Amino acid sequence: MDEQQHHEELLKGITEQMKPVLEKSEQAIYIYLDDNHKVCNKKFADLLGYKSPKEWEDAEAPLSDIVEEDQQSVINAYMNASEKMVASAIEVRAKNVETGKIVKARMIIAPVGHAGHVFTAHFLSKI
Repeated sequence: MDEQQHHEELLKGITEQMKPVLEKSEQAIYIYLDDNHKVCNKKFADLLGYKSPKEWEDAEAPLSDIVEEDQQSVINAYMNASEKMVASAIEVRAKNVETGKIVKARMIIAPVGHAGHVFTAHFLSKI
């Protein structure tokens, strides 16, 4: 199995593991391994104006949804979660792809382990 297939299997596994949270949470959520291996719930796709979770999951540059001035904060929080295993909460502004409107949200980023790998779970609440 090559790395691509391995990452796809990991994504399937964590999606199944987190299914109750993704489906039942009142928050918009995405789980991230890398730009090509990520999953989100319908609330997240709706928040950012995507037609479906799959449309966002297929996007190649998910950070482009975040207002440029806020991107470094997301990167720093991601690095803390994925490398130092430290969760954090930040405020971000994201662009709704459908309307172009700016959505302000509080984002909690936490490390999540699955099959010996570290993913990050991002929980967003509109503010």
